[in-house]
Amino acid sequence: MDSQTSQSSQASPSPHTFQVDLRGLVDLLSHHLYSSPKVYLRELLQNAVDAITARRAEQPDAPARVRLHAQEGTLRVEDSGVGLTEADVHTLLATIGRSSKRAGALQDGLQEVRSDFLGQFGIGLLACFVVAERIRVVSRSARTPEAAPVEWTASDDGSYTVRTLPHEARPEPGTTVHLTARPGAGEWLTPERVLTLARDFGSLLPYDVRVGDEAVTDLPAPWDRPYPSPATRRVALARHCHDLFGFTPLDSIELTVPLAGIRGVAYVLPSAVSPATRATHRVHLKGMLLTERAEQLLPDWAFFVRCVLDTDSLRPTASRESLYEDETLAAVREALGERIRSWLTGLAAGDPERLAAFLSVHHLGVKSLARHDKDMLRTMLPWLPFETTDGQLSLEEFAQRHPVVHFTRTVEEYRQVAPIASAQGVGVVNGGYTYDSDLVEALPSVRPGTVVAELDTDTVTAHLDAVDPADELALSGFLAAARARLDPLGCDVVLRAFRPLSVPALHLDDRSARHEQARADAEARADDLWAGILGSLRGSAPRARLVLNHLNPLIRRISSLGDPELIGTATESLYGQALLMAQRPLRPADSALLNRAFMGLLEWATNGEEGR
Repeated sequence: MDSQTSQSSQASPSPHTFQVDLRGLVDLLSHHLYSSPKVYLRELLQNAVDAITARRAEQPDAPARVRLHAQEGTLRVEDSGVGLTEADVHTLLATIGRSSKRAGALQDGLQEVRSDFLGQFGIGLLACFVVAERIRVVSRSARTPEAAPVEWTASDDGSYTVRTLPHEARPEPGTTVHLTARPGAGEWLTPERVLTLARDFGSLLPYDVRVGDEAVTDLPAPWDRPYPSPATRRVALARHCHDLFGFTPLDSIELTVPLAGIRGVAYVLPSAVSPATRATHRVHLKGMLLTERAEQLLPDWAFFVRCVLDTDSLRPTASRESLYEDETLAAVREALGERIRSWLTGLAAGDPERLAAFLSVHHLGVKSLARHDKDMLRTMLPWLPFETTDGQLSLEEFAQRHPVVHFTRTVEEYRQVAPIASAQGVGVVNGGYTYDSDLVEALPSVRPGTVVAELDTDTVTAHLDAVDPADELALSGFLAAARARLDPLGCDVVLRAFRPLSVPALHLDDRSARHEQARADAEARADDLWAGILGSLRGSAPRARLVLNHLNPLIRRISSLGDPELIGTATESLYGQALLMAQRPLRPADSALLNRAFMGLLEWATNGEEGR
């Protein structure tokens, strides 16, 4: 008895088959796998094209036709493909996820044509339930022509029937799929919608595809067609871009990479876009549109183009609506980036006018590339524009004019010093814009002998003329009153002579001074514990400076005042005006100072008027 019990406990359990809730599965497909019900037509086209491909692998001269007929909530799709027998129907259509292409290849030794197939027959038909409540398939096998045609009919409740038909029901090999729309989905089966979707998905398919009498395919692709001249080609591609993307490109770039099975074109956007914008591209897989939103196809720096291409090497995701990130995609991305690099260097060498037009719009994209590519930086050096104290110039021209290329890291720093530096003959590049400071610092690596230095307050002050010691001594009382008023704001006051004469005062600081000022502000607002911690972080960084222009008539008049309070109010006004001229963000203390100075000057002016 014990032995029997032991044998019974070791016996394998009886196998069971998963029960699939078809309606739940269709809901999963429509809401989580596919982005839109329109993919049903792509799946039908894929099945038809794959069936033709399978038949032509064995019968190269077999007809290659796909016909779609839409009418009153129904759709009929006929193909001249390999067809199915009754056994195929039971094996393939009743088993979700089974691939007729894979099974056929393994059974008949056709492994060599597997790469020509686009999808899975079972999953493709299942996707049709997104728009259909009933699917009927009538098929006749080309491999077994003596076999009777077979009919498979399924409903969206998961039930199906299979039966054989007389030979006259399907005289020729191939398959016909009939769809009946589910309630509320009839719009997806209208002739107009079917034609639009078929052309969108199937314009590059290699076979004769028609909706009624309307041709769907448009081959060869625009980038593969012969043209009388480069100018004619450029015009034709511009028209194609406008029809496809809705804009007329600045130029088009050939993206053909034969070794990677890539054929296509990139269109240069006519207006600037943010580098953070995720560019999306149209990708066809073996002629079938895979996605209109491929994001990983080009390097990040190539955000100024939109491309359309056909590939037979990239791998689609499960929904076949995007690309799978793998080594092949990474290699293709690098190859396509190289094509765009070559286009840029070609323009620099042979068509400077077109390059200038391109850079006037998309210099950010090229600067992004040049940061990591010294050859590109060297090539673009005479062309890339930078804001400088000499106007908009290339780094090459600016370096020729100035023995030292000074630059600032922020726009605010540049605005502080640009007018003064220009008047003193100091050349400064505004490095505050995206990528600019990186490129200036990289200049010596591509232009040997160039000296690059970050501009700081000491350098600016050193280029300003010192005031005669006797004159400065005579103004010591004025300077002491001015310094006393600005000392709580962490700002020193110095006297210099500089041009232009119209500038009464210049506010100078650098990042270390601003960091120290921010630390001091935080310490003043903190409780005892944090104030102690922040106090221990106090650095020896130089403080900000308000440089008064001894040559300015207003400064001369203010320095002659005898009232320390009025000198302090005037100094606060000069400080606030210098901050505003530099377009610096104001702290609460700065705003309060401006208000106080304004009210003080009004009070002084009105009191002075009453006294006269």
